[in-house]
Amino acid sequence: MKALLSVSDKSGIVEFAQALHTLGVTLVSTGGTARLLAENGLPVTEVAELTGFPEMLDGRVKTLHPKVHGGLLARRDLPQHMAALKAHAIEGIDLLVVNLYPFEATVAKAGCTLEEAIENIDIGGPAMVRSGAKNWKDVAVLTDASQYAAVLVELQTGGISLKTKFALSVAAFNRISQYDGAISDYLSSLVFEEGDGMPVRQLFPAQSNSRFIKLQDLRYGENPHQQAAFYRDLYPAPGSLVTAQQLQGKELSYNNIGDADAAWECVKSFDTPACVIVKHANPCGVALGKNPLEAYSKALKTDPTSAFGGIIALNRVLDEQAALQISKQFVEVLMAPDYTAEALAVFKSKVNVRILKIAMPPGGASDWDNGRNAVEVKRVGSGLLMQTADNHQLTLADLKVVTKLQPSAEQLQDLLFAWTVAKFVKSNAIVFCKGGMTMGVGAGQMSRVDSSRIASIKAEHAGLSLSGTAASSDAFFPFRDGLDVVVDAGATCVIQPGGSMRDQEVIAAADERGIAMVFSGVRHFRH
Repeated sequence: MKALLSVSDKSGIVEFAQALHTLGVTLVSTGGTARLLAENGLPVTEVAELTGFPEMLDGRVKTLHPKVHGGLLARRDLPQHMAALKAHAIEGIDLLVVNLYPFEATVAKAGCTLEEAIENIDIGGPAMVRSGAKNWKDVAVLTDASQYAAVLVELQTGGISLKTKFALSVAAFNRISQYDGAISDYLSSLVFEEGDGMPVRQLFPAQSNSRFIKLQDLRYGENPHQQAAFYRDLYPAPGSLVTAQQLQGKELSYNNIGDADAAWECVKSFDTPACVIVKHANPCGVALGKNPLEAYSKALKTDPTSAFGGIIALNRVLDEQAALQISKQFVEVLMAPDYTAEALAVFKSKVNVRILKIAMPPGGASDWDNGRNAVEVKRVGSGLLMQTADNHQLTLADLKVVTKLQPSAEQLQDLLFAWTVAKFVKSNAIVFCKGGMTMGVGAGQMSRVDSSRIASIKAEHAGLSLSGTAASSDAFFPFRDGLDVVVDAGATCVIQPGGSMRDQEVIAAADERGIAMVFSGVRHFRH
């Protein structure tokens, strides 16, 4: 048995080669890999010796040779192939271990030049991988160090099975697809400006190549007659839903996943202990508290009816006290960064509750760049809409007071809280808050006035008073009627983007009603 090893990432390669040698496998290698193996006392044949042709062009040409590709592509079950190998003194290669130049890591670095990117485009590696993977019945192709251990076990117990060889072939072609997609994305994002300067990288490439990995098939989609599956990014953001570990409960459904993502993205936005309850992708209760119990108790008060069968997310470790309260309601999915043993014991008898453990982004709520998608996509008929994600963070310094009445320090905090929540409510969105708690949420209406009225109705049904609340509108008030409705409901301060042709009319209405109003300068439509 002969193995050809040529790796850029040399993690574990020496140990793997040593195990192969112990099994009597002949080792062939290239350049730096060959030197590393020889330095560790392993007998290894250089590819140049195998082909009778030296490496050239600074290593660009070394494995592109019939004695390599013939050995990979020859089918052992075809006499004519075996005769051709014999006629040209070519030996078959049974095991190929290749990982590619680090193109993705190179172009991800700040300041990467086109020259650096081009030099990290692997040619010989992908060619060998394709040849070996095409001939999968006769050649096992390993493209990642994580595959070494399982392959060794099979080699030590009788040989690599066809099932494993096929899985390795699929993984190899997937890796080549990912690699080529990354090259295409990068190169097609470069645009030459006027003159002879170097190309400038654009945010959206001329061709976008999706690279997703399936996590699981789902029982069905949004409705039972639809089929569905759940995929993750090739390189998921830390602290995102796809990194979750399910600790108990039924399999997640399509709708569970969509709602869970809405809840988790919202709760990640707060530095202090927070709870978010979501129903049909909209927050129906959000609150801050001294601890998870207080945050949950306040969030539930906003709309206990809608919270029934909802999704609950917390940004702190869930303890027994909070777990005991949450367990009293019907919940579909519960999410937190972690759970105490006592908290998990509370839900042990509730076997259908899906409990997810998700690490917060490394830098917490402020680590937007690492914890959220950089780009969002939406499918339309035979097309794709792509945009940068709405990761804007609003601070007190960004607020512009436009009314005669100045908001108090307490009102400013409520306004920022209301604004953060409104960002995750479907448009048109109106959110009433007070004391770090949502008091009424109006979502997804064609009219902003109707969203305001719905928020008021929900507050009334929950037995909550909107008197003295802060109100947030995800987009500007085009007329004063929207403002009048929230003030009539009890709001004493309002935050909105501003930017309407009738801003002065709305500001005058706010002054007339004796409330404080601030402009954020940013709109948060969410469809």
